[in-house]
Amino acid sequence: MTKRLILCDCLGTQEIDSKAIEAATGLKCSRIFHALCGQDMASAEREIAKGDAIIACRQEQALFADIAAEIASEAADANPADDDEFQALRLVDLRDRAGWSAEGSDRLSGKRLATGPKMAALVADALLEPPAVRMMDIHSDGTCLVLGDAGTALPVAEQLSQVLAVTVLVEQIDTPPLSREYELVVGQLRRAEGALGHFRVHIDALRRINPAGRGDFTLGPPRDGARTECDIILDLRKGAALFPAAHRRDGYLRADPGDPRAVARAALDAAQLIGDFEKPLHVRLDQTLCAHARAGMDGCSRCLDACPTGAISPDGESVAVDPLICAGCGGCAARCPSGAIAYYAPRGDFLFQRLRTISEAFEKAGGKDPVLLVHDGGHGAEMISLCARYDRGLPPDVVPLGVAALASFGHAEMLAALAGGFGAVDILLSPTSDRDVITREKALAEAISGLGADGDAGKGRIRLLDLDDPARLADVLRQDRQTRPLCPPVLALGSRRQIARLAARAIAAAGGGIPAEPLALPDDAPYGAVEIDPQRCTLCLSCASLCPTGALDANPDSPQLRFQEDACLQCGICHRACPEDAITLRPRLDLSDAAIGQRVLIEEEPFACIECGRPFGVRSTVERILDQLAGKHPMFASSQQARVIQMCDDCRVRALYDAEDSPLRPAVAPDLPDLPGTGARDGRHRRDH
Repeated sequence: MTKRLILCDCLGTQEIDSKAIEAATGLKCSRIFHALCGQDMASAEREIAKGDAIIACRQEQALFADIAAEIASEAADANPADDDEFQALRLVDLRDRAGWSAEGSDRLSGKRLATGPKMAALVADALLEPPAVRMMDIHSDGTCLVLGDAGTALPVAEQLSQVLAVTVLVEQIDTPPLSREYELVVGQLRRAEGALGHFRVHIDALRRINPAGRGDFTLGPPRDGARTECDIILDLRKGAALFPAAHRRDGYLRADPGDPRAVARAALDAAQLIGDFEKPLHVRLDQTLCAHARAGMDGCSRCLDACPTGAISPDGESVAVDPLICAGCGGCAARCPSGAIAYYAPRGDFLFQRLRTISEAFEKAGGKDPVLLVHDGGHGAEMISLCARYDRGLPPDVVPLGVAALASFGHAEMLAALAGGFGAVDILLSPTSDRDVITREKALAEAISGLGADGDAGKGRIRLLDLDDPARLADVLRQDRQTRPLCPPVLALGSRRQIARLAARAIAAAGGGIPAEPLALPDDAPYGAVEIDPQRCTLCLSCASLCPTGALDANPDSPQLRFQEDACLQCGICHRACPEDAITLRPRLDLSDAAIGQRVLIEEEPFACIECGRPFGVRSTVERILDQLAGKHPMFASSQQARVIQMCDDCRVRALYDAEDSPLRPAVAPDLPDLPGTGARDGRHRRDH
């Protein structure tokens, strides 16, 4: 069934170029209705009933979803066999993100249809089928731990006990209440771990209520090292939160005890956390690609440094990701140099597909020099909506791109946009954005592309917009800046690392050619070279044996240390493993073809075995050992003993075995007389005795 776009000009407040949309997307457009959510609602019902409809309005999503559900139910009742034929309803927001633009809605302006290319791009983006997101099931029985002082926590516990199994933990209490609707314990909370449905709590000086006897309840003796589990934690204490990035920890609710409204909201939210829930698996981990450690040597820790929730922890030579704690901020995937951690909700390659689709549709519809505005679905989407409704809206050349996590839009994505037809990239930060990760990725993208913030050609190409005023957003997006695309669009294929290199080469080639010298990068960049001090290196090859990507490689036929710069992650394992401290890391990016081939870092003449002539080891190393040990060490006091230093492994073993004073030679067994009754054929018996 052919998809159809159902259009509405929202009481004439926006201009829609349906022909441009059809030409760019190949999508059949309906006539332009005036008020699908009002006087034209009957038409909306008819269009939805035809199936496979895309409604160009998100504001009334609930209304259209109800209509679609009712139509689907009636169709199923009428013909159960065709139940699967009714396609799910889709919606795309054209009005707030394109139609309500000061330039596009001005009927007296020559640019009255200037928003057509952007609308076409947004529709093309909405037509893409997002990959399925893997989910995990979480079950909560409703066991809730309430933390706080008695004056705040006990009234809340009394209310929550009607729907949840509540335990209250206070540090002290004068007279325990007589209520048995909830459990009260006294103690010191030491630490908590986990997330919704799987919290583990550790308590010291735990004292439980003793309800027996007359009069007030009493407290039992204190006990350290108590542990318990719960599904929900309601924290009504003052001071620091239990977890880093606490607002992202599922099942952990926190409120200021001095704000009754905040306490009430938190309690209400806690009451809803009972039953079965689905949580996306935000990232995928391939431990075989991880360069965290080798043989006890610490290596890359970029994901550990970027994770705000503590969901990532060391796990031997790799790292582990706790899917219950992971909040999907995406910083780990953006910072991972090897691709061991990849964003999975949705997959990272889908974002590159979206960039290409938007750019191509914008150009097909007659647009030029688009600017990409990256935003999240919360703060960013609301800012755009308010900017459109109460101010000038987005400029016609600014195409918004909503992403699940801003930090997942790293340097590879920024470079792919600049090399994929966009003239500039703006990232609209939100109050909860991981600014450190995004700032680092922006600096890396500017260094790789040669478009540093201070350069004339690159000034303002990549901007971070930290705004909370919709009117200010409209002003900033209309500032004069260089937005002409840097190069003809290139197809972004491969890993994020490969895409970053491909985009950088395209930008450099269009700007004057591939530079002869490598580009200098920030100290924490995941690209670079390894330099060897020849005066220190002994070619022990410890670095090559531990290199997680094979960037450092030993030549099996000659004493050589080879290096492939394109594969180097700058993880630092080789630097830490070198016993001679001969290795230095140089963050940089070589865009020439030489970076993808192997080059010899250091080589020496092999030493020939003095017995068999077979090459082994390195001449300088053997001579250095000979100079230090021959005649100076008891084991190599004589010239004959020192010869073994100049022998290969096989010859050295034979020489030591054949030496007269060698402890390796077995003692000669004495001849024994024949035992009575034995003959020559019983020699084996004699040897056994």
